[in-house]
Amino acid sequence: MNAEPEGPGGPGTGAEGPGGAGGGAASRGPAGRPGRTGGAAPGTGTPAFPTALGASTAADITLLGHDLADDLMGRVGFGELVFWMVARRRPGPGQVRLFEACLVALADHGFTPTAIAARLTYLSAPDSLQGALAAGLLGGGSRFLGVTEDTGRFLADTLAAAGDPPADDAGWDALALEAVTAARAGRRIIPGLGHPVHKERDPRTPALVRIAREEGLEGPHLRLFQAVGRVHAPVLGRRLPLNGAGVCGAALADLGLPVDLLRGFALLARAGGLLGQLAEEREHPVAMDAYLLVDRNATRLPPGDDDAPRD
Repeated sequence: MNAEPEGPGGPGTGAEGPGGAGGGAASRGPAGRPGRTGGAAPGTGTPAFPTALGASTAADITLLGHDLADDLMGRVGFGELVFWMVARRRPGPGQVRLFEACLVALADHGFTPTAIAARLTYLSAPDSLQGALAAGLLGGGSRFLGVTEDTGRFLADTLAAAGDPPADDAGWDALALEAVTAARAGRRIIPGLGHPVHKERDPRTPALVRIAREEGLEGPHLRLFQAVGRVHAPVLGRRLPLNGAGVCGAALADLGLPVDLLRGFALLARAGGLLGQLAEEREHPVAMDAYLLVDRNATRLPPGDDDAPRD
């Protein structure tokens, strides 16, 4: 299980917001990141700290160059706003639909380690809701939640190395086979393949692909990932399903979102899911039972036993 990418941007049909591509030129730092454009404020020796995001005065609040109260509240959904803030361009309706479908797909997946960690922390420190949420989010990594970014990055790197994208399915299959074979030869995990629960088919995968197609947003990352699903079995010696979190990575990359921020979207989605887990824990607690189950069934090992864990 793995995921995440940035690469060729999505259609970008939405209007450009302040601070987006239509704004002033920004210097670029390492890896294409914006460089520092600060310095002293005009006519003063005071340092300037430029931002295209939020600012406030005694009378008003602006966000992305718009009046927060008059222009955004009640008019812009939370998913649309997050996309806008990260991409610095306002997404179109189809982009919002696909983006929010990814957030919904990643919000909750039952009693995963992230949910268990959050519930156990809440049991231990019920006065620290933020600590319980943080405990769950800190568990996001290469095995859980990180699949989104890892898949996107794998796909983006493959596309960048290939140059021009293939023209047909046969070309996509050939590119995917080359990438899978190289990863196998290098003993590297192919992110986004397999799931600990969905052994045959992850139900999120066809739904996300369908939405992308309906909105005309099935881009090169999704095309390549589907090709990986078609060609990997002979190389790996078994067939694995395309992980829904990996599909999210491909879809988010096709929307033009930065590959090195894709894990952040998975964490954003899971933060909502963890809040739901904690709300349920308050009403129907299971953390104490989980703690007692482990504690009462712990296997005692004598000091120095060869099977004992070592630091």
